[in-house]
Amino acid sequence: MRVVTSLLAAIVGVRGARCAFGAFGALALALAAAAVLGALPLSAHAEVAAADPIDASMRACLARSDMSSTTGQVQCMDNARIGWKTALDNAWQQLQQKLPPAQRKQWEKSQASWQASRDAEKQLLAAVFATTRGSMYVLAEADMQLQPVRDRALALRSAVAKASAGGDPPRRVRACSADAQCEHAMFDLNRYYRRLQSKMPARTRPTLAHAQRAWTAYLNATTPVVDERSRIDVIGARVATLKRLSETVGNS
Repeated sequence: MRVVTSLLAAIVGVRGARCAFGAFGALALALAAAAVLGALPLSAHAEVAAADPIDASMRACLARSDMSSTTGQVQCMDNARIGWKTALDNAWQQLQQKLPPAQRKQWEKSQASWQASRDAEKQLLAAVFATTRGSMYVLAEADMQLQPVRDRALALRSAVAKASAGGDPPRRVRACSADAQCEHAMFDLNRYYRRLQSKMPARTRPTLAHAQRAWTAYLNATTPVVDERSRIDVIGARVATLKRLSETVGNS
């Protein structure tokens, strides 16, 4: 376990330029586990980006010998989640002050929908990880609690930067059916949703359905305030989440 978490500490600051961090979080844990099991060479690499202080602090925490237990590693990730929630709240307050009334109303709807989706997702994660056994999955659940908060904080920071620069509001995006990338991403999303649904215990499938409805409401509320590339990022992060959960449920 120490090898896995040390590798996670080394990888956690690495991400693609436009890759959703939720997907990266999954990649980090997957690479760590696979390297320990000999399934992947340690030469697997990704683009290096400058670490945010919150990420750097988490990486340092994960590498500490006195935090090497599963409990300690989870605490490191929980502290980072709290840090990103504070960053999220700060960015949200700044954004509200910079937007004209019409855009502010749209963003308020997006933010409320994100929070509702986040609440529903917590229940889904609990249901999925209740079917697993082993400390690796305790760490994976903590990571999946962290990443959506980080994603949203970064999205709000980006919106603040654009508003501060006086940029034009996002153009009306095409319907997903008219955007090949969006249509492909939604195809993958539905595929992994069905796979996860088929693997979950029957009694917990309503929890999955509820979480997916809440996420869809978030996507619909957020589409008017972002561009098409950002919409793909939102969908891509969801695809990564559903894929990861479908590969996790029932493991021991």
